[in-house]
Amino acid sequence: MMEQFASFGTMGIWIGIFSSLMFVLCLYFFLTYFEHLKHDEDEQMNKSKSLAVLTLALGLLVPAFYQMFLFNQMMN
Repeated sequence: MMEQFASFGTMGIWIGIFSSLMFVLCLYFFLTYFEHLKHDEDEQMNKSKSLAVLTLALGLLVPAFYQMFLFNQMMN
């Protein structure tokens, strides 16, 4: 039982690293969106905006689902 919770802790560290990486990538795509907006590059602007939203969603949803999974495991 305790070994299982220890592996959950290790997985939590990696999810935290993943989430931080997604936030950094979101900031990068957000800034490139403004750069493409300045140069009036519509196709690149749409790609940057989509990737910024995707990385933000992943950065927020993956830890949330992990917390729900942990809560479910602890209540069973």
